[in-house]
Amino acid sequence: MAGILFWKKKRDAEPEAVLEVEPVAPVPELVVEPELVIEPELVVEPELVAVELPKRSARKGIRSLFSRIKFDPQNLDELEDILIQADFGVDTSLSIVDEVKARAKQSGAETEGELKAILAAVIAENLERADKALNLSDGKLPYVFLVVGVNGVGKTTTIGKLANWLTEGDWSVVIGAADTFRAAAVDQVATWAQRAGATLVGPKTEGQDPASVAFESVEAAIKQDSDIVIIDTAGRLQNKTDLMIELDKIRRVIEKQAAISEVLLVLDATTGQNGLAQAKAFADVAKVTGVVLTKLDGTAKGGIVFSIQRELGIPVKLVGVGEGINDFAFFDAKEFASGLVS
Repeated sequence: MAGILFWKKKRDAEPEAVLEVEPVAPVPELVVEPELVIEPELVVEPELVAVELPKRSARKGIRSLFSRIKFDPQNLDELEDILIQADFGVDTSLSIVDEVKARAKQSGAETEGELKAILAAVIAENLERADKALNLSDGKLPYVFLVVGVNGVGKTTTIGKLANWLTEGDWSVVIGAADTFRAAAVDQVATWAQRAGATLVGPKTEGQDPASVAFESVEAAIKQDSDIVIIDTAGRLQNKTDLMIELDKIRRVIEKQAAISEVLLVLDATTGQNGLAQAKAFADVAKVTGVVLTKLDGTAKGGIVFSIQRELGIPVKLVGVGEGINDFAFFDAKEFASGLVS
């Protein structure tokens, strides 16, 4: 994440004093009706300070593509099958193999190490995106993250890990438990909020309207001068039209108070192409800005990253590689590619 700066409010910054000037009394001999001029309200923008988030690596949780074959010039055709099995897709797999062959021929690479280095470079170049960072840089505080996804993909766990990561970077975080359809969901996110040192805003009554909880969460963050609001949503199925309408309602009530910085779609990496179908369903309604790929340590189908980014134009921004609160990292194309071919 070198070169990317994240910004939050400088807590000890005080607004600059405004010098008040006594009005000059009008000259009695000359009375002139002044033109009514309405002075614009003075808005003091908060002073921002650059923040560096804790560094974490996901490489240890990425499964290598090469557990069964020796990687040498004679086996390059088998590479296409391996990539297809890893969910890279047929067309992508063929283009990657062709590029590896071309670069190997040009450079004279023959050893396994040389060929793997070429493959890693090709994969990384295809995965690199300029919009891979979380939107924590525009200074429009509080930053509001809306987290969506179906049940069982690791959405609540992701919220807890993300909140913990941010609090470690000295951000103040509010979590809104807007998944009010399941009482257990509120309890789960409350547990993660406590572990992460975040403030929880939950439903006041059982089954409270999720949109009202989302509204109250942002309202609380503004009053507390918090940096981040993370809103949990129901694990709605992508074919439930009424629930998708509810998701759109949540978005609209949030935007009455603050801009939404990110809409993060949580996907289970082990679901492969089914995850892509979920992403397509959510993309338009929720206006998804980034994907969180969970359970990457439990699958050899890491190629789904290619499909998501190429077919949907949505960057993978975060990855989860375990159940621990620290098993979480920014998606890094070079690190990911290196882990796949190691």
